Amino acid sequence: MRGSLGEKIGEGVAADVHAWAPGQVVKLFKSGVSRRLSWHEVQMTHTVFAAGGPAPEMFGVVTLEGRFGMVLSRLDGPTLLQLTRTGAVTRGQAGAILAVLCRAVHKTPPPPGVLALRGWMDAWLRSAGGSLPAPIAPGILALIERLPPGDELCHGDLHPGNVIMTAEGPRLVDWTGTVRAPAAYDLGISHILLTELAPEIADDPERPRAVNAAVQSGYARLAGMSPAALTAAIDPYLPLVRVLIVLGGAMPALRERLIQRIEAALRPED
Repeated sequence: MRGSLGEKIGEGVAADVHAWAPGQVVKLFKSGVSRRLSWHEVQMTHTVFAAGGPAPEMFGVVTLEGRFGMVLSRLDGPTLLQLTRTGAVTRGQAGAILAVLCRAVHKTPPPPGVLALRGWMDAWLRSAGGSLPAPIAPGILALIERLPPGDELCHGDLHPGNVIMTAEGPRLVDWTGTVRAPAAYDLGISHILLTELAPEIADDPERPRAVNAAVQSGYARLAGMSPAALTAAIDPYLPLVRVLIVLGGAMPALRERLIQRIEAALRPED
């Protein structure tokens, strides 16, 4: 594709983002990142944008010095995380923005080719090898079978760092975890990220927790549900989310705590 590697304008756990061409950036995945997951993000970003979802436009892929990359439309603006850190956006406002975005994603018809939650979990568990205690994988698959059906489009990584506040409105990046699932699964991911992971690294641990509370209250209002009903819908998905975090290698210092909570949730009640 036409373009050249320009200044680095962003960095995440799995990739760096560089200027590429006028109005475009290239997201270059770091060495060691699964090529299969990288291609999944390429396909999901393109598919969601084409379906009218709040994703950046995807122009193609490149390989630079052995690194796989995807060329995207440039989304100019600060992240929602940056704005909440500076106080330019309140915690309640941040939660309301996330709730509206989340609802917009869930109301976008899932395009063909988006994996269902069962298939997504199967793929992750097959790749786990012996990295999880033996009872967890069958317990998680059995849990999925017991959960209510749902076929909403889910982003799979909704948090303030993945929201770019552009002049045209907020946009979502990092569509690697996109699946078809009940909306409660997506909200469960946000809940774990904002109440269990983000407080470990935030300068103010209460900020992400307050944002999460605002997300849930805002989403409940938009969906016409009581906050208690939404919490009850989210809770069964939390063990699945914790398994994905463990398998993804995010915050290894929390691995044992997460596994203990997974095992406790899957333990049969007396």
